[in-house]
Amino acid sequence: MAVAFHNLNSDSGLKKLDEYLLARSYITGYQASKDDITVYSYLAKTPSAEYVNASRWYKHIDALLRISGVSGEGAGVIVEGSAPITEAVATPPAADSKASAAEEEDDDDVDLFGEETEEEKKAAEERAAAMKASGKKKESGKSSVLMDVKPWDDETDMKKLEEAVRSVHMEGLTYGASKLVPVGYGIKKLQIMLTIVDDLVSVDDLIENYLTVEPINEYVQSCDIVAFNKICK
Repeated sequence: MAVAFHNLNSDSGLKKLDEYLLARSYITGYQASKDDITVYSYLAKTPSAEYVNASRWYKHIDALLRISGVSGEGAGVIVEGSAPITEAVATPPAADSKASAAEEEDDDDVDLFGEETEEEKKAAEERAAAMKASGKKKESGKSSVLMDVKPWDDETDMKKLEEAVRSVHMEGLTYGASKLVPVGYGIKKLQIMLTIVDDLVSVDDLIENYLTVEPINEYVQSCDIVAFNKICK
């Protein structure tokens, strides 16, 4: 069943989107897709800081569209009660008609769902090479994530479980404090703090493709996100 949103530019619509993205990095699935672009196109501007999760997601999708594009198909999304927001919503003055016509012609050439042209690929490669040469990286927001990591049973070596979790390394991921929390029947879970760079790390990807697969799943039965908070822009 497709995900549905209503009146995305209203307070109630933004609140629902924000709550939906509390434990998700994308609208559907574990990578950016056409579903993200659909919802993105209905928003008139970046959600305010009040909607921290929606704002984080919007900035991430905006960055992807500017840098690498989005190719995932998605599972389907429905947006009701509003129309997609376009770049040119006002009628331009007559004196600027030629410039406006030229801009509209350029906009017609942009296909968010299509493949990159050779010129676009070359330009992207040149930008990447320039950034690497200068040693500068694009500034990105960070988030603080509190995660529960659950063992299989009371016989699981929790010291080895934590070592296995901390053995996962990726750019933009930093581990913080941790503690063991009793669950019941002699079983304890690991509660650990993570700091992530939003544009580099997807928590869903971290859990699905790293923490719950071999060899770490010898110790880890499942992972849950307890809290997800934006800590800086």
